[in-house]
Amino acid sequence: MQCDRNGQNQGMTASTATATATPLRIGVAGLGRAFTLMLPTLRHDSRVQLVAAADPSEPARRQFSGDFGSPAYASVQELCDDPQVQVVYVATPHQFHRAHVALAAAAGKHVLVEKPMAITLEECQAMVQACASAGVHMVVGHSHSFDAPILRLRALITSGRYGRLRMVTAMNYTDFLYRPRRPEELDTRAGGGVVFSQGAHQIDILRLLCGGRLRSVRAYTGRWDAARPTEGAYSALLGFEDGSFCSATYSGYAHYDSDVLMDHIGEMGQTKDPADYGTARRRLHHASTGQEEAALKAARNYGGSQSAASDALPAGLAHQHFGFLVASCDGADLRPTATGIEIFADQSREVLPLPAPAIPRSEVIDELVATVVHGQAPLHSGAWALASTEACLAILESARTGTDCLLQHQIETP
Repeated sequence: MQCDRNGQNQGMTASTATATATPLRIGVAGLGRAFTLMLPTLRHDSRVQLVAAADPSEPARRQFSGDFGSPAYASVQELCDDPQVQVVYVATPHQFHRAHVALAAAAGKHVLVEKPMAITLEECQAMVQACASAGVHMVVGHSHSFDAPILRLRALITSGRYGRLRMVTAMNYTDFLYRPRRPEELDTRAGGGVVFSQGAHQIDILRLLCGGRLRSVRAYTGRWDAARPTEGAYSALLGFEDGSFCSATYSGYAHYDSDVLMDHIGEMGQTKDPADYGTARRRLHHASTGQEEAALKAARNYGGSQSAASDALPAGLAHQHFGFLVASCDGADLRPTATGIEIFADQSREVLPLPAPAIPRSEVIDELVATVVHGQAPLHSGAWALASTEACLAILESARTGTDCLLQHQIETP
């Protein structure tokens, strides 16, 4: 990365992926928020089976063993040493991804690692090398570029039916920064802030839609609350090698909730009650110190005293999403929603509906099975995720230097 001071579902995540004769046996490293969001998928998708876990929290380990009748270890090394585990799902905090992927690879385990892949390019490269040297596969996700509406949108764009893609506008306003956080989640150097945690979603989506080869980034970031000393907002202009460009805006400070534009369907596909407005900020008032805030988050995590984690499949679930997005082609503007694709063409408007998901995030398992079982190259590979991490780092660097950043590690969308 250099800064210039002058100036139909595609890929390996097809929903028609063949079921495995024997489920992939998954061990989870980290029983926090990421695991909680994947729990319904891991419980109900018959192609995978949870067989072990690791977490430093004794209550979380106890609940996992009770829920699944499987061992829960205090260390990731013990998890990787378990011969029952075929795939390690690395869902630990960002700053530990490199070390835990290396442990899994050294033990001969395939890897599903949460976004962001890591917080430096050097860490990303080390993870790719570790898996390549061990001869194991790595898939990076979940990011919202796995979502079925985004994959369908990509298929419509690449079909050429609506001409070339010229521009994408993406916007998301949430209260992300005011949900209970551990101290490192408010420290950019440890991977905290919205650029790593939320930009990873938005960048992945935009690279997928625009062909992957991002050329330059020009960005501004916001640090507007001294009590939350990290980036809480950004706005970036992304230029791609084919001439297309994107504007990407995210605010985690928001009082406005952009899910209003998604028919009050939340990021996880759930129907939202407008009466819940302001819940995150009200909850945070109960924590006056960083230690109390971390304890508040721990209490709500899996195994905590106030945990709401559930492996049940919610009724009336729509597709997951990452806010408002419009893709502008020569012949139409295309807008993905939680239920389908809106197509605004020259002389007509139509809605292309998508069937509701039977299991949330099953697209992640589609890609994992296609990669590990059928030997197909993953869309969300280490090289792909490294390129998205480079773009996130470019947002931070461009905002710091006031310059355009030119990218060097980009790859085409498979």
